[in-house]
Amino acid sequence: MTEAPNSCDLSVEIGGIRLKNPVIAASGTFGYGREYANLIDVSRLGGICTKGLTLHPRSGNSGIRLHETPSGLLNSIGLENPGIPAFIEGELPALCALGSVVIANLSGSTIEEYAAGAALLDESSIDMVELNISCPNVKAGGMAFGLDACAAAEVTAAVRRALPHKPLIAKLSPNAANIPEIAAACVSVGADALSLVNTFKAMAIDIHRRRPVFDNIVAGLSGPAIKPIALRMVWELRQSGLYQSFAPSIPIIGIGGITNADDALEFLLAGAVAIQVGSATFASPPTMITIIEGIEAYMRENCIAVLRDLAIPR
Repeated sequence: MTEAPNSCDLSVEIGGIRLKNPVIAASGTFGYGREYANLIDVSRLGGICTKGLTLHPRSGNSGIRLHETPSGLLNSIGLENPGIPAFIEGELPALCALGSVVIANLSGSTIEEYAAGAALLDESSIDMVELNISCPNVKAGGMAFGLDACAAAEVTAAVRRALPHKPLIAKLSPNAANIPEIAAACVSVGADALSLVNTFKAMAIDIHRRRPVFDNIVAGLSGPAIKPIALRMVWELRQSGLYQSFAPSIPIIGIGGITNADDALEFLLAGAVAIQVGSATFASPPTMITIIEGIEAYMRENCIAVLRDLAIPR
């Protein structure tokens, strides 16, 4: 009988960067880390992904920005942020001091904006960049970069050229018709890792006002309601012949409705190297710490000494 290990190695590697464990705070749900520093020991997290950052400051969307749904949350924040220069000067030093790997989530409306923002981040002390390709390309009629393989490759290539010194994660949209095709396009031009999924397009209607809840009509759906779909998408990408042929060693970060260690373990067993936790943190700030402890407990119970050895039995 195999004995439980005295200690478990939860560390993972993404783009040459070592994370102490696979649990990352998802973009847009953890601010810049300091907002939660008095609530949990942030240094225990594997990584922190910042709010979406753009080259220039954005005030965000008007009207209602958050709306709860059964087992989910709709958001229409609109990438409110101070702009990359102000972030680097005012937020990044304190964020780096928290003791977790720092991932800057990069957004934009044009390829030129993405590239200029990436160049600034490349010279900063962030550890890696997560590229949000779910943003609308204003020069192409508003279609999201991540819905078309050619557009996804074009923006990823531009950011890769402007970001020669940092690992690059491409964050994929669940609204794309062919996720493996988009993933292949991003990796072919230099993405070091893939994260999926971003929020699903959804909406709500206020029956008392007889109009949509959000000024922008549609919003992004996150939370437990999307977990089974996001899990399926991670599994399908990992198992796809296209992934096996172009990027069998490219790390996948699973995102979508993870609220406990069991959820996280499902994503890890589906082929993800790490996971991001978002909406669950709003309901219970210690959720990510509980997940880390739960993963370690599972490893001990199943005599798994190293997280990379976690796999579905053949």
